[in-house]
Amino acid sequence: MLRIITLNLNGIRSAVNKGFLDWLGGQDADVVCVQELKAQHDDLTDAMRETAGLVGHFHAAERKGYSGVGIYTRRAPDRLVEGLGIADIDAEGRYLQADFGNLSVVSLYLPSGSSSEERLAAKFSFLERFRPRMEALARSGRDVVICGDWNIAHKEIDLKNWRSNQKNSGFLPEERAWLSGMIDDLGWVDVFRRLDPRPEQYSWWSNRGQAWAKNVGWRLDYHLATPGLADTARATSIYTAQRFSDHAPVTIDYDFAA
Repeated sequence: MLRIITLNLNGIRSAVNKGFLDWLGGQDADVVCVQELKAQHDDLTDAMRETAGLVGHFHAAERKGYSGVGIYTRRAPDRLVEGLGIADIDAEGRYLQADFGNLSVVSLYLPSGSSSEERLAAKFSFLERFRPRMEALARSGRDVVICGDWNIAHKEIDLKNWRSNQKNSGFLPEERAWLSGMIDDLGWVDVFRRLDPRPEQYSWWSNRGQAWAKNVGWRLDYHLATPGLADTARATSIYTAQRFSDHAPVTIDYDFAA
């Protein structure tokens, strides 16, 4: 069984202080995708770089305390692809790909777009320029899973207050249509939703008000996989017993030999 976990850390140092590495040690994970490191390479301790038999690989943002992605792997990757080859996107540390034989695992951190009109424009620019990579991976003949914080709730079931959020970044019709295009046109599979059709399964909660206590959340963290790999998915969970971040870890077990 291949166990893959994804989690937006909202700062690796903060998450570690809240027990993330201790929890990870008991998960028997093969690959762990993390986003929003908010750290440079020099900020990472030895424990952050190597833990529980996993070795971390990181793509940090140029700006300190901002963005950044990583992948922890039990087995050394055959190849790492850092960034998309697009300067302004790569400066923000948003894409890291690890290849193992015919399997590719990507850690992705899509821009939020909620802080300003400029950042919303940057998000739409990212979506437009990221689609060719999604198309290429879908048609590559490889088994691929893209894990991460997509900052889009796809359908009404994927957030608590969908009616009041239809004009907010994260649930805009254009964002949702883009994600639908990935699934309907390119064949990517939302693996969690295939395995778990229940409502109120969220992976992010605002720090405002009583969002966490009342489970007023959004599902923003996805495993999008190519069909063959998705067909091997057997179990999934969102871990909410502890909080390491404003996001929760999403774990999927694949009956797949990497």
